[in-house]
Amino acid sequence: MKTLVHFGAGNIGRSLVAPLFSAAGYEVVCVDAARDIVAALNARGAYSIIVKDVLPPGVPDVITVSGVRALDARDTAAVAAAVAHADVCSTAVGAGVLPLIVPALAAGLAQRSAPLNVILCENLRNAAAFMRAALHAHLDPAALARVGLVETSIGKMVPIMPADVRARDPLEVWAEAYNQIIADRDAFIGEPPDVPGLVLKHHFAAYVDRKLFIHNLGHAAAAYFGHLAGAQFIWECLEEPSVRAHVLDAMYESARALYACYPQVLAMPDLEEHIADLLRRFANRALGDTVYRVGRDLPRKLAPDDRCVGALRLVCAHGGNPEPLCAVIAAALRFTACGEHGRLFPADEEFHRQLQSSGIPATLQHVCGLDPVRDAALHTAIQRCLP
Repeated sequence: MKTLVHFGAGNIGRSLVAPLFSAAGYEVVCVDAARDIVAALNARGAYSIIVKDVLPPGVPDVITVSGVRALDARDTAAVAAAVAHADVCSTAVGAGVLPLIVPALAAGLAQRSAPLNVILCENLRNAAAFMRAALHAHLDPAALARVGLVETSIGKMVPIMPADVRARDPLEVWAEAYNQIIADRDAFIGEPPDVPGLVLKHHFAAYVDRKLFIHNLGHAAAAYFGHLAGAQFIWECLEEPSVRAHVLDAMYESARALYACYPQVLAMPDLEEHIADLLRRFANRALGDTVYRVGRDLPRKLAPDDRCVGALRLVCAHGGNPEPLCAVIAAALRFTACGEHGRLFPADEEFHRQLQSSGIPATLQHVCGLDPVRDAALHTAIQRCLP
């Protein structure tokens, strides 16, 4: 049996990566630092995905994933040994954790003579370059050349699990029915794994930008405008006509800029169909996705190359109308949604402290990368959208 060693037994790992590879006949070895999850996976070897979506008659709403075991991420020797014998590796740990898995991954890669592909299931632009630079400090050039670092576009939506469900079963995960990993075909060394749901694309940069500047942008816009309208759930946002209109304006403006940027890869009718499908998925009541989960972490989501400001830059670069994107950024500056414990996300607490002490122009400059002189018109347009 072939083996996938997967770093990160969190929501995307358990709801998307593990089930696709398990269904394709792989043993899945999850590497994680959460001791309760590691212990539960090793005790049971299986877990359930609850599909929160509108499903055709006869399609089960509970999926059992089996053939899964786990390793404690702190056991570097065991993780390295697993990597040394793996057929493929993958990650879904988040940008902040990626550097922490590098030593064990590199130790395993150093023991190999055969190439290994590492599929990076991270919402991180230039994830392959990031990982290559991190591995460079641990591997000689010959070993590094045998590593295929494969970027992906992950569109699966997974809500925050309720505390009572987490307490009852740390492995259970809820997710929508969408079940694809879009991956960079040209980054694999040798033949890619034959895994249904692993969708291979050439000219991959276009699909990374489509995910960030349509899906992520639209999702965040729904959260920001919806929060101002008093919504708690994302489905509520899409039922408010004014919110839906703002979200559509931003997504379509960004789509037109993407088409202008990648005319040989992305067709405008396909982008319009993609937007319609995303709006249907955003409006999924059963998923119960919250405005808090989707909108939180303002410093990251308002960063210069991320969904809001990055889309604004793309639209400006291709002669589009920046107003809908400026409105999204203005709404984000007023985002104060709280989680289940009634608190702001920690990074958002600090963001609003800095916003209050430094002011909007300084925040647009230091968080968003919008220069007050070079980008004076954008500063004015964003502040015009504020009350």
